[in-house]
Amino acid sequence: MQLARITKGSLVETAIESLRHAIEQGHWAIGDRLPVEADLSESLGISRNTVREAVRVLVHVGMLETRQGDGTYVRATRDAGETLRRIARSQLRDKLEVRIMLETEAARLAAKRRDTKDMERMTLALDKRGQAGDSIKERIRHDQDFHAALVAASHNPALTELYDYFAHAVALTIEQTELDSELPEPSQEDHELLLAAIRRQDQAKAETLAKSLLQPSLDALAGRLS
Repeated sequence: MQLARITKGSLVETAIESLRHAIEQGHWAIGDRLPVEADLSESLGISRNTVREAVRVLVHVGMLETRQGDGTYVRATRDAGETLRRIARSQLRDKLEVRIMLETEAARLAAKRRDTKDMERMTLALDKRGQAGDSIKERIRHDQDFHAALVAASHNPALTELYDYFAHAVALTIEQTELDSELPEPSQEDHELLLAAIRRQDQAKAETLAKSLLQPSLDALAGRLS
């Protein structure tokens, strides 16, 4: 595979995109060493300074690793920041489907593993959600706090990290389902029932209720597409 020569636009940004694309497409695998600056400069048709700056950015986001006196190596095939931007650009239906998967499993695990502090945190967030009244902004904020507390109560660090990584997309789904009058809005009572199931450690019920919070919105979106 030959790198596409850069001819216009922001040279650094375009160089970053060209190198990112080459890595994502498997031109270099994890652990491979990149060609030296002079070779990359010639392949891309840009200066070595521009190549150096592009590499520096990709090192910063974790795709590349510079080893003193040895060269630059591929560390990851995905740019986390770019992945987040792609998720943000995805359809609401797609984000809801992922959110349902994450929160359903989190609810099941929370019902199994929650402790006193977890219950206090979830209860406080849900109480504040109920007290928000007509303030959509406040209700959204406390809704996010509740779901974040629920995921934390799963006591699964990997799931918590994944949910935090997806948090921006989660915030968008909460806002869109709250503001779109045609999408069913999960009620305070729906959330209270979920919390009650977690409190009594009913894993099956918690799993079912977590899914039922967003399934009506997902069904409504499917109806629009049919």
